[in-house]
Amino acid sequence: MVRRIGPFLFAFAIAVALIGAPRPWARGLPTIAAASDLQFALGEVAEAFTEETGRQVKLIFGSSGNFYRQIQQGAPFHMYLSADEEFVLDLAKKGFTPDRGALYAIGRIVIITPHGSPLKPDGGLKHLGAALRDGWLRKFAIANPDHAPYGRRAEEALRHAGLWDALRGKLVLGENVSQAAQFATSGSAQGGIIAHSLALSPNVSKLGTFAPIPQSWHKPLRQRMALLKGANDTARRFYGFMREPGGRAILRRHGFVLPGGTR
Repeated sequence: MVRRIGPFLFAFAIAVALIGAPRPWARGLPTIAAASDLQFALGEVAEAFTEETGRQVKLIFGSSGNFYRQIQQGAPFHMYLSADEEFVLDLAKKGFTPDRGALYAIGRIVIITPHGSPLKPDGGLKHLGAALRDGWLRKFAIANPDHAPYGRRAEEALRHAGLWDALRGKLVLGENVSQAAQFATSGSAQGGIIAHSLALSPNVSKLGTFAPIPQSWHKPLRQRMALLKGANDTARRFYGFMREPGGRAILRRHGFVLPGGTR
């Protein structure tokens, strides 16, 4: 049986870039719905944006699939950054966005284990396979593949390694990849598969060690963003900032591959 554990604050953290006193244009701060693998990178982008423009944005992080559904139900978001471009492309077809948006990054997955875990992180997942065969692996964390792109890619990688069927009964599913990182490093599991961007962050990297999983083992994590109908001027400027050298450099520093193959 797959175990589902309730939400943690880590997974649903809301980062709000608020610098300086409110101005008239900020009466309705644009709300940016972002995939949880951006939790640390996008907060830094928002700070740089505010320093450059004097404008503020509100960032909310969660599952790309959940945001996709909420947008169709009328959630008042101004911009959407998905970890799976198919969500954005489908919203464009349905008229929720003014265009098809833009590819902003390619994500990577890693296996991570907390300090003290008997499970060793190796990108080929050989030690994970040995732990399953020897019967001592208890729990392993991934994001829920039903709605989290990083969970789907984790499942694809585990299937490639021939481990999915043996591991299914030991999975702890995070509502999104940020929550999966919490489970994988807090002792709730002996390890997990999470986003490279989260594994690099100081909050997570101090809790464990990780190794990249080959990109050829899963479909590419093509991450796309788009403005939503009714986006205000600040949201449009933030969208543009994400595509400028300053915003791109921050994403690169947090482990994302940029469109065109630039790290």
